[in-house]
Amino acid sequence: QLQASGGGLVQAGGSLRLSCAASGYTFDNYVMAWFRQAPGKEREFVAVITWSGGITYYADSVKGRFTISRDNTKNTVYLQMNSLKPEDTAVYYCAARSGTYAFTHHVYNYWGQGTQVTVSS
Repeated sequence: QLQASGGGLVQAGGSLRLSCAASGYTFDNYVMAWFRQAPGKEREFVAVITWSGGITYYADSVKGRFTISRDNTKNTVYLQMNSLKPEDTAVYYCAARSGTYAFTHHVYNYWGQGTQVTVSS
């Protein structure tokens, strides 16, 4: 199971940190990712981190503003979001998969329930 938290309402330029706590499986064997979905849009890739934390990738739209990290001792992955923009408004989902990192949501096996992020202008 994945439990996401940390969403909320923030003004443009502000920051939020999302957390995703995992339970029920060996967390450190899994690639972890964040996706987001805005109303009327497809779910899109935001960031991914390998099991060791040594490799990360970001969508171009968030590069330089968002940072993904993980703490395998706490079975938790984080998404630090800075310099937020109104276009970052979406429901954010954490996801997990075994094997290599991937940028498409179809290949992820486990999903959190989503947390709403709203950025006002």
